[in-house]
Amino acid sequence: MMYEVKSIIRPERVAAVVQALHEIPDVPGLTISVVRGIGRRTPAASAAAAEFGETEMAKLEAVVPEQLLQRVVDTVRDVAGTGRAGDGKVFVIRVEDAVKVGSGARGSGVL
Repeated sequence: MMYEVKSIIRPERVAAVVQALHEIPDVPGLTISVVRGIGRRTPAASAAAAEFGETEMAKLEAVVPEQLLQRVVDTVRDVAGTGRAGDGKVFVIRVEDAVKVGSGARGSGVL
């Protein structure tokens, strides 16, 4: 079984999280995006962000085999966390199948 680990974290924590994930043997590739979203308003939010509730975060996405799932989730949580509100979230989604575009290979072997 494969799982997508989708993490929304503070942009300044991306480098540390990526480095920590690279230290886990057999972790496949990772997609990194800069995203904007609307979250809960907090008193610490900037005036401009508070007006619309928007914030800029980083989204990290990786599809991992079941045996790496908990280690990847724990690593993201431990390294991305600062102890402040707004550190982000980690979502785990079951992946039913994967297909390699070039060869047509299917399943966890494409990771």
